[in-house]
Amino acid sequence: MSNDITRRSMMGSIAGGAMLPYATAIAAQVDGTPPVTFNSAKHKRLVDKIDQKGALAFLSKTVQHKSFTDTEGENDLAKFIAESMKADIPGIEAIAQPYEGRPNGKLKTRYNAIGVLKGTGGGKSIMFNGHIDTNPVTEGWTVDPFAGLVDKDFIYGIGVSNMKAGCAAYYWALKELVKAGVKLKGDVTLTFVSAELAGGLGTMAVLDGGYRADYFINPEPTDLIALTMHAIGSSLDIELIGSTRHMSKREEAVDTIMAACDLIPKLNAMTFRGALSAEHASINRVHVGVVHGALGRQLDEWRPPQVADYVKIKGSARYAPGQTHEGAMADIQLQLDALEKRFPGLKANNLAVDRKPDPIRQKGYFVSRDAPIVKAVNDAYMTVRRAPQPTGPETTNARYYGTDSPMLQNIGGMQGLVCGPGGRYNTMPDERVDIVDYIDMIKVFMLTIVNICGIES
Repeated sequence: MSNDITRRSMMGSIAGGAMLPYATAIAAQVDGTPPVTFNSAKHKRLVDKIDQKGALAFLSKTVQHKSFTDTEGENDLAKFIAESMKADIPGIEAIAQPYEGRPNGKLKTRYNAIGVLKGTGGGKSIMFNGHIDTNPVTEGWTVDPFAGLVDKDFIYGIGVSNMKAGCAAYYWALKELVKAGVKLKGDVTLTFVSAELAGGLGTMAVLDGGYRADYFINPEPTDLIALTMHAIGSSLDIELIGSTRHMSKREEAVDTIMAACDLIPKLNAMTFRGALSAEHASINRVHVGVVHGALGRQLDEWRPPQVADYVKIKGSARYAPGQTHEGAMADIQLQLDALEKRFPGLKANNLAVDRKPDPIRQKGYFVSRDAPIVKAVNDAYMTVRRAPQPTGPETTNARYYGTDSPMLQNIGGMQGLVCGPGGRYNTMPDERVDIVDYIDMIKVFMLTIVNICGIES
């Protein structure tokens, strides 16, 4: 990375890596200035004739890159996007940003793609941030997950929903604006990060490189819903210790499998105390994803006539900004204490008590519905779809996501919104995105950039 592009892309006075406390972050969402008004309808002509065929072809090319996290394909896609920006978006300064991989990872060096289009001055700046690494391919696919297949309704492929369609949408939005001869006043920064699935290493590298803007959009798959808050996650790791007997004397045993069957529905139905509002409480959820019961901590399975005396339960807890890991663990402990009373002789241990989430992600993500970035996207959506944009966590299951937004907000000091195409068919066989959603997202991003950055007459 050149020092010049880094210096000139730094925006605002909040930098240096200090985290903002949750209360401070909330207060910063609306700064007390008069309400911001936007008029996307004035610029609707900009989105009427975009190159839809080219937009789909570009997205297909990104799907055709096998960019599983921590593989060379991830690096190859970052370099491909960096070179494509140079070719497709005149005036943009684009690089493939190298950074050090995880100590125990496969790649010693990983890459992000970053592009900065400087404005003429006098406008606000915006950063788009999306990840290019994908989950693995699972069983049950009926189409080639790497073909980037397009039919009359959908575009298919691994990672197309999570979240290559979102990345391609903001890429194409800026490309179309530049092609149309629009002169933006504010800067636009496009970041395509690797290693989001490895804890957000790519976004941390972006922030460590000094990249900032006044606002950000993270287009995780929300089906174009404006997600104003999402969950914080803690691991769930419980062990149940009982007492075995032969099945002939099971009445004398403490059966950990029966105890687990009693506990799991109660865990899955949990919410946590301390939610700041009903909106915050709507983000609370516990999910048990792994259960293993057998004999002893080694979980021997070769003696099924005996009552199981050991069970491992793993999963995840989700809670809202303002709630804490400690509070969630205390509420889970109440469930375990009650379980021990229902199963005398049982010992239930919460092994996740000391496994606190990453301190950055633990701050969570929140933006006021009245914040300028939300209003800008709401306005653009209204122009494109002629209907109010669904807004808020209660409108989508995406509220249980984890994203890199807490880093952008709490380290970068930027106000931002999570909103992207895809979601309905996310993380499943034949993963796909509605073509109309992808194209509409491009249009919404185009008008949002105009709303935020302003344009020369």
